[in-house]
Amino acid sequence: MADPQDTHGNGGNETPGTTEAAMFANRLRKGAKHFRKWAQARGLTSFRVYDRDIPEYPFAVDIYGDCVHVTEYPRRRALKSGTAETQRTEVLAAVTEVLEVPAERVFVKTHTPQPWGRAQYGRVGQGSGRLVVEERGLKFWVNLGDYLDTGLFMDHRDTRQRVREEARGKRFLNLFAYTGAFTVYAAAGGAASTVTVDLSNSYLDWAEDNLDLNGLASSRHELIRADAKAWVEAQARGPERFDLIVCDPPSFSTSKKMTGSFNVQRDHPRLLDALRTLLSPGGVLYFSNNFLGFQLDAKATRGWKSVEELTPASIPEDFQRKDIHRCWRMVAP
Repeated sequence: MADPQDTHGNGGNETPGTTEAAMFANRLRKGAKHFRKWAQARGLTSFRVYDRDIPEYPFAVDIYGDCVHVTEYPRRRALKSGTAETQRTEVLAAVTEVLEVPAERVFVKTHTPQPWGRAQYGRVGQGSGRLVVEERGLKFWVNLGDYLDTGLFMDHRDTRQRVREEARGKRFLNLFAYTGAFTVYAAAGGAASTVTVDLSNSYLDWAEDNLDLNGLASSRHELIRADAKAWVEAQARGPERFDLIVCDPPSFSTSKKMTGSFNVQRDHPRLLDALRTLLSPGGVLYFSNNFLGFQLDAKATRGWKSVEELTPASIPEDFQRKDIHRCWRMVAP
């Protein structure tokens, strides 16, 4: 094991590459030392140890059990000049050395800049990197190899905990549910029933696997494949009401399975109005999204008993970038 006082990351030998690479390795070592202890105390086996801390090294490094997931956010200039490839090599050398993880257990993704209005990322790999991680006594399947995202948005773990603490006896609705992590927390918190809505059969199967993994699979937990926005607007005209709702939509989404497209900035006032109708008196909505330029429309806040923005308090300590999402807690009249 490397000397903790060594700033080069390889037991006292000179780190291959630049001085900047050595600086990255040193920052990674400090982050890993701190957050490994921090995570253990909180019952987490998945957590972030480096979050684009050094502007010249735009990477996120996450530990998932005995594996590492590295996401690169290359700058256009670096892509054009070809320096991004050299930097990637330096980062991977530091990751395997400092975190003491063999290269075959390091999964690397490149998050290339996308124009607004481009659909969500799809499958990027084939059938690799599936494992179970733990979070505050609950277990979740993640997939480090097949998709850009792993199946568990770690930046929302504190909001998930809020949901678990409020869920007992409640009728819970999870919209744009992805792999159902919020549903697992609500079910574990004693929700009377849950409804999980997503457009993807693959993600709903994943959500079902997560419920089963925690011994929570039950007829009380319904999984529905539907366009969440259209489903909400249709349900708002019916009699069913919910006591607790989580709505965490993508910034933009389009699919052959849905009518038109979803744009969170454009569509959120109408969506929130329908969600208020779906809530029982005094019911709670957690609304979040990760569109960096998002602005909550003043019209969308009318008619609520209270609207409280939780950002950045809802973002865990291991995420240094406090703009990763925005989150509100809204209470119906």
